[in-house]
Amino acid sequence: MKPTLLILAAGMASRYGSMKQIQSFGPSGETIMDYSIYDAIRSGFRKIVFIIRKDFANDFKNIFEPKWGQKVEIAYVNQEMGSYLEGYTPPAGRVKPWGTAHAVLCAKPAIHEHFAVINADDFYGRDAFEKAHQFLTTGCNPSTYSIIGYDLAKTLSENGSVSRGVCEVDGNNNLVSIYERTKIYRNENGRITYEEGGKTFQVPDNAKVSMNFWCFDPSVFPFIEKIFREFLAKSGQDPKSEFFIPIIGDRFIHEERGQIKIIPTASSWFGVTYKEDAPSVQESLNKLIASGAYPNKLY
Repeated sequence: MKPTLLILAAGMASRYGSMKQIQSFGPSGETIMDYSIYDAIRSGFRKIVFIIRKDFANDFKNIFEPKWGQKVEIAYVNQEMGSYLEGYTPPAGRVKPWGTAHAVLCAKPAIHEHFAVINADDFYGRDAFEKAHQFLTTGCNPSTYSIIGYDLAKTLSENGSVSRGVCEVDGNNNLVSIYERTKIYRNENGRITYEEGGKTFQVPDNAKVSMNFWCFDPSVFPFIEKIFREFLAKSGQDPKSEFFIPIIGDRFIHEERGQIKIIPTASSWFGVTYKEDAPSVQESLNKLIASGAYPNKLY
């Protein structure tokens, strides 16, 4: 079966302040997601599943069906706070859904084949999709998943610090651990640093980071469900707790269920972490179009 692309688009975009997933950045009104879908189709993906909020369902269908509905199968899945709780009662102050791993779990009814997961508001580049498709069709199985790994230096913002999942990798390009580092920035000496516990630490430019581009076998769904129940029992009463995909990756490795390959990509990542990033995203897209990597109009 041809692999599926799962796009996580249910985020509230609290930092950016708008529904940035459906904001136009390309010269013909393209969203960042349009570039991901275009690259995915060119790389061999034949099904797109959107994880969305129920109240944005019509917006998504009206925007994406006319563009891509004739070229690829499209499905929509809602991520709601009550999904997969199995009788668990969330705290009274809980408003937002449970995070990215919960979003993947919500896609369980729509996916029965190998699949990749990406963020809606990140530009990943064609090479990343080609590498993901190759892995999903030749190397993915119930004991082997993967992450598309980016050089940290290619994922920074000029408008503020960022948080990144920095990967520890062994000699066989297998993931050992992911460390969530916050307040990462390039200092006045040109070196990449992060802050933790009041101290500053240096990170190499070529350190591999996860930008949430994962490749899974569908056997991951019951595993996520199991870990989610444990998460709820431990952290569910915290109204701000979130169930992230790296939690799944970490448990998968440390329970010795298999390996997670780090697949390096030559692509540069870019996205909108801050409102001020939007012009640079448009400039980056314009440069790629000028180079011939993309047409002026994708669809």
